[in-house]
Amino acid sequence: MARLLGVSRAGYYAWLDRPLSVRAEADAALLRRIRTVHATSRQTYGAPRVHAALRSAGARHGLKRIARLMRSTGLVGVSHRRGGSVTTRRDDSSRPAPDLVDRNFTASGPNQLWVADITFVPTAAGFLYLAVVLDVWSRKVVGWATANHLRTELVLDALDMAVGQRRPRGVFHHSDQGSQGGFN
Repeated sequence: MARLLGVSRAGYYAWLDRPLSVRAEADAALLRRIRTVHATSRQTYGAPRVHAALRSAGARHGLKRIARLMRSTGLVGVSHRRGGSVTTRRDDSSRPAPDLVDRNFTASGPNQLWVADITFVPTAAGFLYLAVVLDVWSRKVVGWATANHLRTELVLDALDMAVGQRRPRGVFHHSDQGSQGGFN
């Protein structure tokens, strides 16, 4: 292994036995304090709030150092801020589909009228988009799909699930005519 890495055997064993540097020891001690603050916050504090908590306790460390240590160990906070993700944008260049239900969302039996919409769920990894198809009569979800994008296949996957499960004849499908669906 030493030959492959281009180091001497003596150098490798010296590195193994070498104690941590002063900076590495200080980082390890700071990381223990960071973990304590993060755990005390029920794992909701990110680097800015951990930094503020340590500062109020009298510790003087840089925000970037705390952020680096948290990132290196996978510690993340929870953000409660709502993003400005818009899920429905009408395509002004295309003619809108006629409203065949005339805003009357009632049905006398199953598989007569389905309604669909898209929403998003903020996650730590970004937005998760959810397309849902509901049967108006039973108010049950008859099809759904999730994805990390708002492309047409998301909506089509939800509709395909609904058709595959229910096998309807003559159902009306109503949506808010967002440009993602394209099948209004």
